[in-house]
Amino acid sequence: MRNIQITERITTVESHVVERYFNEINKVRLISGDEEVMLARKIKAGDRAALEKLVKSNLRFVISVAKKYQNKGLTLSDLISEGNSGLLKAAERFDETKGFKFISFAVWWIRQAITFAIAEQTRMIRLPANQINTLTSINRCKTTFEQLTGREPELFEIAEELHLKEDKLRSLLRNSGRTDSYDMPYGTDQKQSLIDVLPCTDHLIERQIVECDRHTELHKLLDQLTPREKEVIELTFGLGERAAMQPDQVGEMLGITAERVRQLRSNALKRLRTLTSTRRSFFWEN
Repeated sequence: MRNIQITERITTVESHVVERYFNEINKVRLISGDEEVMLARKIKAGDRAALEKLVKSNLRFVISVAKKYQNKGLTLSDLISEGNSGLLKAAERFDETKGFKFISFAVWWIRQAITFAIAEQTRMIRLPANQINTLTSINRCKTTFEQLTGREPELFEIAEELHLKEDKLRSLLRNSGRTDSYDMPYGTDQKQSLIDVLPCTDHLIERQIVECDRHTELHKLLDQLTPREKEVIELTFGLGERAAMQPDQVGEMLGITAERVRQLRSNALKRLRTLTSTRRSFFWEN
């Protein structure tokens, strides 16, 4: 679903047209909550026009978020561009049945895209010129591939396109601060990459939870939690089609405090450990 018009017209914003861009999006009509739900359902059915409409109606919010990250290495136009990419990802993944507004869900994706781009910029400055050139080629290859196929490329596909050995490509991505499986499809439906579901911290239990997301058994276990506990676990560890979130971000989305999120998380993990105590345990104490 990535090869749509908005990817080219809106997510790439040059500094000399920022003012014109502001004027353009201010003309876009805001949508109601009911329209939001209707568009989300159409997006699930593959309606690209609905996807573009949902994204366009929320572009003003991206600007307000992007402005908070100025003077950190990227121009405002670049920050907006990255934020719009995050908004697009959120629109593709939004589940209207969860009961919260789209923008409450999208704000995390917008911030994630912006902060990741800032971190990338900082990291790139410290890399040798030849590595920067290769990484630029990798990113260009990824973008082109996504536009043509509507999905992210696997590692071997990037290697073939750039005439690189997979081991060398993997080493380059690792040394540049990326994970080995940055571009590899992940999960049973193969619709996302590991970058979307990496946990917030490096504790063993969190790695185990993400690993277990590949298995049907975990989902059966989660169904035995209370609805709120299940939602907290899914949001905290980035299960399904979400990115992992910190307690304050989960709390903001669910309308509860970060401390309450931690309590629900702790209770849920204790219950999961009990449920798996008679079998090979998927969970360990921190």
